[in-house]
Amino acid sequence: MSGSEFAVVDLFAGPGGLAEGFSSLRARDGSRPFRIVLSVEKDPVAHQTLRLRSFLRQFEGGFPAEYYNWLATGGSQPEWSRIYPDQWRAACDEALNLTMGVEADDALIERRLARIRQQYGDRSIVIGGPPCQAYSLVGRSRNRGKIDYVFEEDHRHALYKAYVGVLDKLRPAAFVMENVKGLLSSKAHGRSLFQQVLSDLRIAGGKGVGYRLLSLSAQAASADNPTPSDFVIRAEEYGIPQARHRLFIVGVREDLAANVDNDALEAARLERVAQVNVRDVLEGMPRLRSGLSRRIDNPEDWESEIIDAFASLAALQLKGPCSRTEVFRRTASDAMMSLKSANRALPRFDRSSSPPALGCPDELARWLGDDRLQSLPNHEARTHMLDDLRRYAFAATFGVAFGHSPKAGDFPRKLAPRHANWDSGKFADRFKVQIWCSPSSTVTSHISKDGHYYIHPDPVQCRSLTVREAARLQTFPDNYLFLGNRTEQYVQVGNAVPPLLASKIARSLHGLVVKGHSGISLHANI
Repeated sequence: MSGSEFAVVDLFAGPGGLAEGFSSLRARDGSRPFRIVLSVEKDPVAHQTLRLRSFLRQFEGGFPAEYYNWLATGGSQPEWSRIYPDQWRAACDEALNLTMGVEADDALIERRLARIRQQYGDRSIVIGGPPCQAYSLVGRSRNRGKIDYVFEEDHRHALYKAYVGVLDKLRPAAFVMENVKGLLSSKAHGRSLFQQVLSDLRIAGGKGVGYRLLSLSAQAASADNPTPSDFVIRAEEYGIPQARHRLFIVGVREDLAANVDNDALEAARLERVAQVNVRDVLEGMPRLRSGLSRRIDNPEDWESEIIDAFASLAALQLKGPCSRTEVFRRTASDAMMSLKSANRALPRFDRSSSPPALGCPDELARWLGDDRLQSLPNHEARTHMLDDLRRYAFAATFGVAFGHSPKAGDFPRKLAPRHANWDSGKFADRFKVQIWCSPSSTVTSHISKDGHYYIHPDPVQCRSLTVREAARLQTFPDNYLFLGNRTEQYVQVGNAVPPLLASKIARSLHGLVVKGHSGISLHANI
């Protein structure tokens, strides 16, 4: 441990998006200002992903060759505990599969916190996001439909208190709490839950400690006197190719915050950058086809069915002026001819490595790419029913033709699903294509259920996004492997914090805590 290093405790860690961002920060001398010393995740599969990434971080000079060989060739995971026992032991010590709120697990976490405080003193940071299902607008809508559901009795809405409990025990220099926007409007016992969360965070740390709550958003009227909406960070404003709006509550311990002047607070705000679009990160990746579900799958049958789908679309009459139909038909015909002229049918997976598109901003391209990577992990298309593929073909063709996703009312009657509420307006975005020239819609864990909301923008591929494509939109590096089955991989990606955004938050926070400790900002040295 160096004298300038801060220990980071990652709670409700998921696959490690926040930790990836914080651990990536480097000072000019190459040292890590932030070192992840404890990550806690209850889901066993997400924990496996988290532990593997922790293991790889132990190699300061670069990931081991065995890792890249495994990604390239597939097969069983190498026996890391035998090949690199010290590094694997360190990873197992850091990444714990525990459930916060369970007495035995809480006792183990408390013992670890005591060790961290003994080793690092007050030079620690707490990061993480308590589960959001109880707060999210979608989750609340679903819960209202459940008989006997009582929000106040949902243990998930109180898990932020476990987070506050760690602040009480560790008294870190600062913390970052992430959550969904739905928390702003959540109520418990008729009172604003968000205001209660803010109040509990301000007085965390025990008697005489307390935290000053800050907003790092560029749009906030005041960094140190934020309104509730000022805590919302719109990821697409900071170089993330995704319209992801999440709460980030940053707290700096009061004794340190007293040493931070207004200029330092203003300098800590995130800097807006040019918008990054879907094309910038997905174009150029190996083209894939989906599988055909509920029947024997083979590429020739898939191609024949999709060509037939585009032939039907090329004869379709859309609502509105004739010019609109002409544009749509021409786009459908182009997709059909592209498939017909290909030398071979598209594969369902392609192990070829693919760097980000030429239009990708340098910062993001460097973040995602890895010259040692011989294959692109987690890039395999899933299967879809033929009826859905025809809808995907329509949606993607519509998106290319008009630059936006179709609503339910735009679909021809013969492509409408047999759903009683299809015409009600409640399912207007049931089939949503991502648009090349815009950031994607928010990647959530729902992508694991079906691909309807995450249709690939290329009509020729006629499928939903792969795990790797979703991970790129989330800014996970291409060498970040998600373990588990494909459904579990989608859930991990959807629940994560974009690592590149996390790294920018880490940079801002570092400037504040260093200023607070020394009165001299080292922000410029990073």
